[in-house]
Amino acid sequence: QGLSYELLIQLSEIYAWSFDFHHLQKGDSFTALFEQNCVDGKPVGLGRVLAARFTYRGTDYSAYYFESDNHGDYYDEQGQCLRKAFLKAPIRYSRISSGFSHRRLHPVLKVYRPHLGTDYAAPAGTPVMSVGDGVVVEAAYNSSNGRYLTIRHNGTYSSQYLHFSRFAKGIRSGTRVRQGQIIGYVGSTGLATGPHLDFRLRKNGILVDHRKEKNPSVQPLNDKVLCLFARYIEPLKLRLDEAAICAGYANDPVSDTKG
Repeated sequence: QGLSYELLIQLSEIYAWSFDFHHLQKGDSFTALFEQNCVDGKPVGLGRVLAARFTYRGTDYSAYYFESDNHGDYYDEQGQCLRKAFLKAPIRYSRISSGFSHRRLHPVLKVYRPHLGTDYAAPAGTPVMSVGDGVVVEAAYNSSNGRYLTIRHNGTYSSQYLHFSRFAKGIRSGTRVRQGQIIGYVGSTGLATGPHLDFRLRKNGILVDHRKEKNPSVQPLNDKVLCLFARYIEPLKLRLDEAAICAGYANDPVSDTKG
């Protein structure tokens, strides 16, 4: 559509907690209202995305930027913050090469055994992010996991990242990390046939499929602010509707992805 890749990056960050961008498919589409920075009438880059609607597998996901108490964030139409406790994926620009399974043929050992994590295939050196706030409790190496990290997020959840080529600067046991912070880089250390990240999530010490785990939101808007928010987004909703119709896919759910 002739739009900037910067817009796609912003959208992927806005919706990072809502769904997994590794599974976009034909028929998915988006509409976005965004600021365009200009100097002497010439575009010089994107500003902020003000509102967006992403149709993903037939379901609409709306996002509206709203500021309250000197803090801005993105919310859905009900005033629920899109930011969640955990990112949907710890890595960008990759593909899932192996999912969570209780019986998988190990590519190196050639025996069937559980694979209680998700493998993300990506080029060596691709940055890996922490899926949530927490504290590094392990930054170590062994012959199976290679160079790996374990992060404790709270009393319920911890996450693990395997086969790093190296850790990010300053990352060691005891380091406090923030959601989205780069913690290491994709590699193939340990039992690995090629560069990838093996990501694992534990709930109460038990490995779970992070793609099926319910992801709690952060604090929603309170009732007083919610009334202001509802009035604020009304004209934005109308503009999104108009833009979708102009783009030609509002009534065409099987069209190619458009924006």
